[in-house]
Amino acid sequence: MRTLYHGAEIFDGTGAAPRAGDVVVEDGRIVAVGAGLDGDTGVDLTGHALLPGLIDCHVHVMVSEYDVVRLLEAPYSLQYYSAARNLGLLIDCGLTTVRDAAGADLGTKRAVDLGLVRGPRLRIAVTMLSQTGGHADPWLPSGHRVPVPPGNPALPDGVVDGVDQMRTRVRELVRAGADWVKVASSGGVMSPGTDPRRPQFSPEELRTAVAEASAAGLGVMAHAQATAGIRNAVLAGVRSVEHGIYLDDDAVSMMLERGTVLVPTLIAPYSVLHAVQNGAAVGESALSKVQEVIEAHRDSFRRAVAAGVPIAMGTDAIGYPHGRNLEELALMRDGGMSPAEALASATSAAASLLGLRDELGTLEPGKRADLVVVEGDPLELDTLRDRVRAVVKDGELAAGRLPGGEA
Repeated sequence: MRTLYHGAEIFDGTGAAPRAGDVVVEDGRIVAVGAGLDGDTGVDLTGHALLPGLIDCHVHVMVSEYDVVRLLEAPYSLQYYSAARNLGLLIDCGLTTVRDAAGADLGTKRAVDLGLVRGPRLRIAVTMLSQTGGHADPWLPSGHRVPVPPGNPALPDGVVDGVDQMRTRVRELVRAGADWVKVASSGGVMSPGTDPRRPQFSPEELRTAVAEASAAGLGVMAHAQATAGIRNAVLAGVRSVEHGIYLDDDAVSMMLERGTVLVPTLIAPYSVLHAVQNGAAVGESALSKVQEVIEAHRDSFRRAVAAGVPIAMGTDAIGYPHGRNLEELALMRDGGMSPAEALASATSAAASLLGLRDELGTLEPGKRADLVVVEGDPLELDTLRDRVRAVVKDGELAAGRLPGGEA
């Protein structure tokens, strides 16, 4: 059965301006894109735009809470039920693929693949690797531990020190089904006792992570906020720098030389402030660091955009951003990207980073039929989320209602 989507303004994902056209889908794939096409059944998209399925390169579907006290009180298994809700919120807003940057395990990924849970397809890092006392060390200064069950081979312990432990832990992540390896090459905003301006892991440890991941065919993503942490990660060969709060000109030059992608997560500090406004107890240290980094984060992003650093959209979605991820695009526009460039960062650029460009990211024959139907102008980013009317994944309606009544 060939389904013809006609009458839409098509944003093909490349960054080119939207244009009138048709898309034909058959057996979960796009088979034709053009004008005056035919199909066995039709969907009239007059007054709407058609986009490729959107991609968020940095989410945490297992996390719904910034409040550490509530996290400590909740049964760990509750996170899986919350993740099911979060995954539904993500696909409702047009995301058909996401990279989970720590927390989701292979079972969560397969639950989506098998249709047990409604949501975007997942690429998973499983666990973030951190030095002792680093950004992802689960032990708190109080002596309490962030609820991550120890001794579970599906979620390997993320604390590693030295190249031998790094080598072993990356291999354990491969065994656990990781698609990506994530390292924390700097301190962070939300981790008590760490400084986002200070590097973590030695260059040798980072190079070992990249070498072991590469041997298994995996890429490495780096939580990298400190200038030195960014440089160390880029020199080690990571594929993407997450956050990049304290980028300088040297780090930008290194990223350009090596083709390292920036995943900026501009919405992340605002999501913390939103949580605080809604009663979350995030701690004075975290709140102080959030307020300190916002302007540096904006400046670094502007520097990266002006220099032409490759950029892929990511939100660090925890709590508030689940389902509001597209607000990141307006922040990217405000930081110097054109609206079309911002949308491309969530389509073709994101697919390229994730190694999925042959399957996703643009509306082209042969690619998976992941489509987002938006009422009105797709380049009006401030209201984009509120105008998503339908989401198609692999040719099947996954969220919303198609014009004409299919739901």
